[in-house]
Amino acid sequence: MIVDFHARLAPRPGATEALLAAMDGAGIDRAAVAPGGLLDLDRLADQITDGGRSDAPVDNDALRAACAATGGRLLPFFLADPRADVERYRAAAGDYRGLELSPAVHGFRLDEPAVADLVRTARRAGHPVYIVTLGRPGTRPADLARLARANPGVAFVSGHCGHTGLDTSGLTTIAPVPNVHAELSGCLTVTARLAVRRLGAARVLFGTEHPLQHPAVELAKLDALGLTPDERHQVAAGNALRLLGEDPS
Repeated sequence: MIVDFHARLAPRPGATEALLAAMDGAGIDRAAVAPGGLLDLDRLADQITDGGRSDAPVDNDALRAACAATGGRLLPFFLADPRADVERYRAAAGDYRGLELSPAVHGFRLDEPAVADLVRTARRAGHPVYIVTLGRPGTRPADLARLARANPGVAFVSGHCGHTGLDTSGLTTIAPVPNVHAELSGCLTVTARLAVRRLGAARVLFGTEHPLQHPAVELAKLDALGLTPDERHQVAAGNALRLLGEDPS
């Protein structure tokens, strides 16, 4: 079994069908998905580097409806803007399987009170919290580690092992915090291998970042890590099923 812990659905016709077809072609059984396509790639790249904030509306309801029509193959994450969605997420959390927070898109710091409010709701809902750290104060791996230490009952996931593909020092920062996991999509093979070594296979998750990355690329990276059969099962499926509360059968 393979579970993709991080894919996206853009709000356009045919996006769900394209994701399912890509999963079928790659042999991926299930995927956790969050809204995508909020910003064009040039603006997103600029905001990752320079900062900035988007107020583009996020249609979490449409994502949830699209996932509901797939017989459990697609599992919806609520993408929350801390400055707009605290109450929306609290009211709707029972309809989702996880929470994503994106400092790159929504331009906030991880130490803002509204972030703490969202994480408290995630704890009550039993949701993992997916965050891609950045290089600016308030959004770095050390800030994620502090947030996780303050919320030991919540499973946090460091998306892409950081935003550079080579944030090995970030892995060192999060390694002592047992409720922080690392998701592998988009990072270099050396970073993925170090994630398994420093965090242990039980804290590492396979992901694709579809549609920005082809699933075959991420599966080739997984194959290149030289994992034992048990480690591969944990990374490819077991850890995701545990965090998502999914039946492994």
